[in-house]
Amino acid sequence: MSKFKVTETPIKGLLILEPTLHSDNHALFMEEYSKEDLLEAGVDAEFVFESNSKFARGILSGLHFQREQTQGKLVRVVSGSVLYVAVDLRPDSRDYGASWSVEISAENNRVLWVPERFAHGFVTLDKGTELVCNCTNPDVKNGISGIVWDDTILTIDWEFERYEIDEKYLRVSDRDKRLPTFRSWEPRSIWL
Repeated sequence: MSKFKVTETPIKGLLILEPTLHSDNHALFMEEYSKEDLLEAGVDAEFVFESNSKFARGILSGLHFQREQTQGKLVRVVSGSVLYVAVDLRPDSRDYGASWSVEISAENNRVLWVPERFAHGFVTLDKGTELVCNCTNPDVKNGISGIVWDDTILTIDWEFERYEIDEKYLRVSDRDKRLPTFRSWEPRSIWL
């Protein structure tokens, strides 16, 4: 039996995994990574590196993807919380262009599996948020591309009001502000 509770999202292949927690009067323990348990949960991936990043509250990153050496990502938060967004960019998917979001936090212990050929991004909801990503391919130097976070066709609800984030104080990198629109990408030629 898998050590993860698996929740399927409306987008095929995009999964929420919740590890089984074990505790006694001394500690709380959970297994975060087991190839066998991930396979049983529906994640058939070989991870080649892990990244760990810390952020202030109100940072918006994304929507990113790599055209070359596409990446699947297993995303978890070890401190604080994020609203994580994934957009299906698989050309033959019935969900092409569909987006879905979920709150991931150190408190709820959710892990998000984002398959290859998805764009992804997040907004941090707490100061000191620490995000860990296990990736199926390395980052390609100057290889990150994406879609601008406020694209008018995707119309992603970043839930700023719910999380009391004032959009005028949102921090978005200059690179992310200059990302192309969703319409700029032809579905069949987006991937190299």
